[in-house]
Amino acid sequence: MTVSDHLSHFAGLPVTDFLHDPRPAGDPGATAWRVRTDYKRPFEEIFQEFLDTVDTTRVSHLITGYDENAAHVPGLLADAAGRLPALRNLFVGDIVFEESEISWIEREDITPLLEAFPGLECLEVRGSQGLQVRPVSSTALRRLRFESGGLPGEVVRGVGACDLPGLEHLDLWLGVENYGGDATVADLAPILSGERLPALRHLGLEDAEIADEIAAAVAGAPIVARLESLSLAMGTLTDQGAEALLSGQPLTHLRRLDLHHHFLSDAMMERVRQALPGVEVNLDAQQKPEDDGDGDEWLFVAVSE
Repeated sequence: MTVSDHLSHFAGLPVTDFLHDPRPAGDPGATAWRVRTDYKRPFEEIFQEFLDTVDTTRVSHLITGYDENAAHVPGLLADAAGRLPALRNLFVGDIVFEESEISWIEREDITPLLEAFPGLECLEVRGSQGLQVRPVSSTALRRLRFESGGLPGEVVRGVGACDLPGLEHLDLWLGVENYGGDATVADLAPILSGERLPALRHLGLEDAEIADEIAAAVAGAPIVARLESLSLAMGTLTDQGAEALLSGQPLTHLRRLDLHHHFLSDAMMERVRQALPGVEVNLDAQQKPEDDGDGDEWLFVAVSE
């Protein structure tokens, strides 16, 4: 999945675009419904049409797409919770770069979604301008994912303060400070301790311009010992960060280590492979520093603006 293409599948189901196919034959619960504006009518009108046309009592998978006023979508969905009693999987913001740069997507407090849908098992959110997460409890949530070009430290701290005993999969695209990604390693500390995340098996701290600092923190983080999958992909990881990983706690218990889009040397890539012979290690997309115009090298993340 990239920010260049609309979702074709979500949480195991094929996607049906409500604008293109508002009355498909078959079970309305057998597809992931995408609701988005048609650029002529406001999202609210189309969403209401969706609620009135589809048997939404059977809808378990829902995706929201482009909306010129995307910030209000979480509240709109929360207000309609009574019409969506079976909703378990929600993707907020299937918006590709041709519609809006990821850093321009406006959000608001998404906590009402978890409060209005206590049975929600998967929540994925794209865009972070204005995004907020308050401490909340959910025993149902299994997967939580934030895609951004810059995830605010306030959001990271909010996630770390949530009580999510069943969460198995957590992805945070941390991004860059120029686009609001001001999270620090200290902000990640509650997550890395694992105290509130006893069931976590996958952790992604991705797209980070502080990837080396994160790698050093992960090397001694208590949560790592119980992970099956770890991703520090899409960021600015260099040999310094990889050295910290290899010098820290053992990672041989992992099934998968994703480091794709990195700045490792050929020699360090070979060291990583040799150190983790039983681990599926993704070292694809080796990057080269660019000239910043002042004669200095510039390391870049995969997704920023």
